[in-house]
Amino acid sequence: MSGPRNKPDLMAKLRDVPHTPGVYVMRDRLGSVIYVGKARDLRKRLSNYFTPARSKLADRKTRALIASIWDFDIHQVRNEPESLLLEGKLIKEFRPKYNISFRDDKRFLMVRVHLQDDFPRFTLTRLKKDDGARYFGPFAHSGALRTTLNWLNKQYGLRVCRPIHPGEHDYKHCSNDIIKNCCAPCIGRVSPADYKSRMEEASALLEGKGARDLTSILEEEMQKAAAKLDFERAAELRDMVEDLKKTLAPKRTFERGARMKVMSTIDPMADVKELQEELGLEKPPLVMECFDIANIGTAHCVASMVRFKNGVPDNANYRRYRIRAVSGQNDFVSMAEVIRRRFSRILREGREAVGAEEADFSQESPLEAMERLGKEDAEETAEPGRKKPWVKLPDLVIVDGGKGQLGMAVEELQKLGLGGLPIVGLAKQHEEVFFPGESDPVRIPHDRGALKLLQRIRDEAHRWANGYHQLLLGRRVEESLLDDCPGVSQNRKAALLKAFGSVARLRKASAEDIAAKVSGISRTLAETIVDFLASRS
Repeated sequence: MSGPRNKPDLMAKLRDVPHTPGVYVMRDRLGSVIYVGKARDLRKRLSNYFTPARSKLADRKTRALIASIWDFDIHQVRNEPESLLLEGKLIKEFRPKYNISFRDDKRFLMVRVHLQDDFPRFTLTRLKKDDGARYFGPFAHSGALRTTLNWLNKQYGLRVCRPIHPGEHDYKHCSNDIIKNCCAPCIGRVSPADYKSRMEEASALLEGKGARDLTSILEEEMQKAAAKLDFERAAELRDMVEDLKKTLAPKRTFERGARMKVMSTIDPMADVKELQEELGLEKPPLVMECFDIANIGTAHCVASMVRFKNGVPDNANYRRYRIRAVSGQNDFVSMAEVIRRRFSRILREGREAVGAEEADFSQESPLEAMERLGKEDAEETAEPGRKKPWVKLPDLVIVDGGKGQLGMAVEELQKLGLGGLPIVGLAKQHEEVFFPGESDPVRIPHDRGALKLLQRIRDEAHRWANGYHQLLLGRRVEESLLDDCPGVSQNRKAALLKAFGSVARLRKASAEDIAAKVSGISRTLAETIVDFLASRS
């Protein structure tokens, strides 16, 4: 096997980096993204990594990052808010191991307004729904956005009360009209057309139209206040101008899309053979399965299983699971459940594929029987009556986690009679490999292809779990439409989803069907639900 390539001269590449704001992406020797950062000045920021005198002063984590960098890319942007948005997008895309911020699913704030409402109002949200509303953003500076939105509401007299159809009763409990913060469309102080016109003007400002003229007017007022020695008013206007510039400055949004392609010179089979040597396995792990647990807040716990064959992904045999046995976060119990479900199914399908009479496990263990049947199936591919294809046991099971997750997985395999199946745990923090019953881990050098293979399958398990996360999040977003529906409480929402399965099916139902299928939903409320969903389509 050839030795590692010489590290490229990154100082030479640095000389071509411009003094502009942007985002930089660090890669290791395999082309994998290991860190994403932003900078006001890309040349100055990157020089901190590659100037020897400065890098020696860095902390241990940064020194480890610098030692792993073999290449970098840059993405130039127009301003600092753009760099923050792009940085967050790329971190969520690649989930680099040296980044901490933005790795969760928290998103930047957006402004939402539903112009079809009688008297629309601005609201803040982090999720964009397919509800027919108009969305502005995302905005990088949440504090500046909130200040700007408050200013727009006061400047244009826009309502901030929560009722969808405000009227006389709501007006009696509101003081915004009295303190001149609202034009009170609910009692006819302004006509609906006049109110919609005010909302359109405010919306145009949020899009950046006329922002320069507005800030120029405020800056002129600030100068006049300072000339009159009204420094408090001048400081207030100064802060307002800064917030408006941050919020209303033109910027591009960066949608999460396809993953960037990575050029690679990996030799998968060489890495497989090297992994066999490093772990002391009896045969090369041509088929490997890796399991990962992902907690999505407190709402969902999911697991992913990815399968590699001959050192490359076997996408057709990926699986994902909704954890049933535990509510909340318990990685140990969750790992036990997914291992039990995966391998009990393999055993069941193996028996069914070869026929119950042939699959007599009474004289041999399930592991021995499955290995024998797998060999026979490979030799006699055309045996009559055999159902094909069926999934064989992997040569190596990889658990993403340390001793705790590994112990639970081993216990479940032993219950199934698969205690002799090769299994290891890969701990994230120091990339240590744990074996069952051994307290000391195996540490594979970071420049070895064996460890890179383990990292690739582990990262693929993360990616697959994250994709499931996005799918469930999309379902939650769709379901959350009902939160805005008048008369629909959380209990009624749960009953509706239980009866119809999804909002998409609920949209197709008539008021009669809804009232008939869901107890506690009257015909009047059912008609309200139908009208509401139709207005949000």
